[in-house]
Amino acid sequence: MKVWILVSLCAVAFAKHEIYTGWKSYYVAPATQEQLSILGSLESKLDVDYFVRPRVDREGVALVKPRYQEEFLNILVKEGISHRVHSKDIKSQLDIEDELIEARHAEFRARSTPEKPYDNYLRLDAIYNYMDEVAANHPNIVKQVTAGRSFEGRPIKYLKISSTNFEDTSKSVIFVDATMHAREWITTPAALYAIHKLVENRTDPELLDHFDWIIMPMSNPDGYEYSHTNERFWRKTRSFDRNLISFLCRGVDGNRNFDFHWGTVGTSDHNCADIYPGTKPFSENETRVVRDVLKENLSRMILYITIHSYGSMILYPWGHDGSLSNNALGLHTVGVAMADAIYAKTLPVFPRYTVGNSLLVIGYGSSGAAEDYAHSIGVPLTYTYELPGIEHDYDDDDDDDEDDDDDFANDDHLKGFHLDPQYIRPVAEETWEGISVGAKRARAIVRSK
Repeated sequence: MKVWILVSLCAVAFAKHEIYTGWKSYYVAPATQEQLSILGSLESKLDVDYFVRPRVDREGVALVKPRYQEEFLNILVKEGISHRVHSKDIKSQLDIEDELIEARHAEFRARSTPEKPYDNYLRLDAIYNYMDEVAANHPNIVKQVTAGRSFEGRPIKYLKISSTNFEDTSKSVIFVDATMHAREWITTPAALYAIHKLVENRTDPELLDHFDWIIMPMSNPDGYEYSHTNERFWRKTRSFDRNLISFLCRGVDGNRNFDFHWGTVGTSDHNCADIYPGTKPFSENETRVVRDVLKENLSRMILYITIHSYGSMILYPWGHDGSLSNNALGLHTVGVAMADAIYAKTLPVFPRYTVGNSLLVIGYGSSGAAEDYAHSIGVPLTYTYELPGIEHDYDDDDDDDEDDDDDFANDDHLKGFHLDPQYIRPVAEETWEGISVGAKRARAIVRSK
């Protein structure tokens, strides 16, 4: 009986990613802005999913469903866009990544050491348990808030961290959220590590003396859980309405659902698309919670950071048309300071961050983004962090040859769709360096005006 149970569990584990059978991913390297724009158009035209967004100076990684692969490759060849296979077998890659996560769990069990949520990819209950413990153990500086419920009824929580209970109006407010896109698992540990540094391992008194903090590590709990149990690459919320198509193709891209040039560029009208913006701005419980935090603290909020992945970028408004806000100099100055702080801490395997206007850096626009909305209502400095992945250089004589087996088989796990768990804490640590420097530089700029 025990053997049968073990076999059954293994069968379930390896059946988990069957939905991705036949999926492939490709490195794409646009040489011009025109090629970059063509790649951007494929996001809605062929449902291409850019797990790492391409730039003119850096490769991206495009995830392509089986039914679109031939047309996708034909367009790349026709337009002269350099490309090569990233993974010929997405399902196998995901199975390997599950094994790495479980091996990481096993390491902590073997040492009888508690596993912190910035050491591995943990499920929602473990994340919330950590937040509960921090709030219970540090009641003088931490207040936990359940700001609302997700579409499926899960709590959306954040921590208010302050040495003065948010009552000193001379202090600036910093707001950090993460995991607006469900599959971007690395973003949650980065936000949780910020909590750790503000509460459990305080090494810089200035960060509580001059600032009040709001940290929301999980802004899309439904999607996050679904990405663990059903579809690893699930990006959206899990909402639906009375429309049958909505029920079959659930969810909304939270970072297209904010009320700033909503639905005008970089979105899709199709419910099934990953960049579907919803039926109206703030249609989602999850985005309304973020909106309410922004508005409630607007008078003192000087810095808002929404953490995403991947790409090693710090992006600022305006993302819908590439124009610059009246505070562009401050945005760029603080952005560069954050990137420099991250670079001073980063591992050699990670690329240096690029800082700039969202559209100009990525190469194509998006509307209804959180960073743009926050800036539009008056937050002086707002950013999207795109955390790092790991890039690879290959000597490949035939970039267009799909049959080059060593593209996947001879590569190691660093080529996957989330970072190996051993890199979670280093990424969290370097991200914290950026956030803490950003807070100080933001305060200096705002006070000088």
